[in-house]
Amino acid sequence: MMNSGNVFLPVGAPVPDWRPKARATDVMLRGSKCLLEPLSPMHHADALCAAYGQALDGRDWTYLSVGPFADAPALRAYLERIAVQTDPRHFAVVDLCTGQAVGTLALMREQAEHGVIEVGFVAFSPALQRSRIATEAHFLLMTYVFETLGYRRYEWKCDSCNQRSRNAAERLGFQYEGTFRQAAIYKSRNRDTAWFSLLDSEWPVAKAAFLHWLHPQNFNTHGVQISRLQFIRERIASSGWGLEGGEATLLRGLP
Repeated sequence: MMNSGNVFLPVGAPVPDWRPKARATDVMLRGSKCLLEPLSPMHHADALCAAYGQALDGRDWTYLSVGPFADAPALRAYLERIAVQTDPRHFAVVDLCTGQAVGTLALMREQAEHGVIEVGFVAFSPALQRSRIATEAHFLLMTYVFETLGYRRYEWKCDSCNQRSRNAAERLGFQYEGTFRQAAIYKSRNRDTAWFSLLDSEWPVAKAAFLHWLHPQNFNTHGVQISRLQFIRERIASSGWGLEGGEATLLRGLP
């Protein structure tokens, strides 16, 4: 409460000693399955053209403000345009097994003074969608945002009609906050924007869940997950299971 004259008004929680954070840079983030590196048309365009070309149609671009592209030169021109941008700052997702780029995603709408940033322009090829690499790519970027940059809030926004994106956000640990009606016009149609966020206070549980889910022991010999990410995260949140125990806790706790 704050005393304004003789009236006490509710205010937000104090954030003592806060200082603006560093801005995102062109870093390389390496995991066990993938590498995130700054988008480079010279190094990534051919692989991305081939990866996106595996799609049967253009539906993966439906809810993005760009695409689908008529041909490889059109896609290459787009990649050349966005590669020089710093907000959004685009990264290529490289499969370490093949050394080839299989998708992109970006950090955007950066507010270093408030410690807020958004992940967006997620353009994953069929080879990347619903894969361990896709989850690890998001985990690597989250770790960079919360632990290297020290941000307080990580945002995910999507067209409210995009159920796949909404499901992905919730699976990754983002919390739904509401829908901004008539927030934008793109591709000659209205967009109501669904907002999701993950906070620094929620990161320890989310991080532990990612580490457990990504562990090789969580996959059978066919590479199929044993425990779902949401299940692991809910178990950690409700009981503290797995927050401190590392691999031994994982091995004991997984079904």
